[in-house]
Amino acid sequence: MTYKDDLKLKWKQEEEFAFNGWDFSHIEGRWDNEALPWSYPEIVRSHLKGSEQLLDMGTGGGEFLLSLNHPYELTTVTEAYPPNVELCRRELAPRGIKVAQTYDDNRLPFAHTSFDVVINRHESFDAAEVGRVLKPGGYFITQQVGGKNNLDLSHRLCREYTPSFLDHTLRNNIAKLQEQGFNIHQAEEALCPLRFFDVGAIVYFAKIIEWEFPGFSVEDSFEDLLRCHLEIETQGWVESIEHRFVLVAQKLQ
Repeated sequence: MTYKDDLKLKWKQEEEFAFNGWDFSHIEGRWDNEALPWSYPEIVRSHLKGSEQLLDMGTGGGEFLLSLNHPYELTTVTEAYPPNVELCRRELAPRGIKVAQTYDDNRLPFAHTSFDVVINRHESFDAAEVGRVLKPGGYFITQQVGGKNNLDLSHRLCREYTPSFLDHTLRNNIAKLQEQGFNIHQAEEALCPLRFFDVGAIVYFAKIIEWEFPGFSVEDSFEDLLRCHLEIETQGWVESIEHRFVLVAQKLQ
């Protein structure tokens, strides 16, 4: 077996690694990102009281939600990805947390003015529908992945990649929320370096974030991955850029 064959075998093992929830512990220590200039957990906690009805949109496996220690009986989550829905039903529902599988952000399966706080970390949303399910005076708190996220790395590994959401920016989302009668309390945007220290971590990442690396495979992108490997051997890392923004918006009426 040649050196290249050995690398390809190793990277294909990363490609096939099982994935549940939203847990990147498999590549812990093999990547690093610059800290955002805000703390989403702190922002959420500062607006969340123990007596309020909470909705977590796109909870993944519920890992972040559980870290908030909000009363389970006052907590509801949505999730669309079927394996994560089953994970939520197994891990969250027995605690008393209500779990709803969703298929369309324009149609949340809840009555009008059901929640005091709606949180959303990296999940799509419809401003009008969020406004419908929030009580007057309620807060919508979201951290979003912007449309320029990992754009250069996506182009390196998927030459024909065309980003679908370049207009997903802080400014455009402020406008959408204001159109629905929200008052903006906090709005920040950041572009932060993300560094990978081995190609296997890049492969694992690209297979998970499939919408940014559509059709990616080790076989098809092997030569590009070899170039990444050489770059890591030369400078110690391959760098990408994360695009993030955070919004805290209050429903006025």
